[in-house]
Amino acid sequence: MSIEVNAVQPTTTSTPVVEAAAAPKKKICCACPETKKIRDECILQNGEDKCFQFIEAHKVCLRAEGFDI
Repeated sequence: MSIEVNAVQPTTTSTPVVEAAAAPKKKICCACPETKKIRDECILQNGEDKCFQFIEAHKVCLRAEGFDI
């Protein structure tokens, strides 16, 4: 009497590998010159309290460039 055993291959599910955020390609001082200029001019003329929108716009740009701000 012989018993035939069918080996069941385990199934694996592939999960996508999430890559870490890419390292910034520039130094932070050189990134986003347009938003930096507008932010700096506003702060010099009006004070930091009145330039929130420009400060935040610059932060968004820096984050898009890969900086952890």
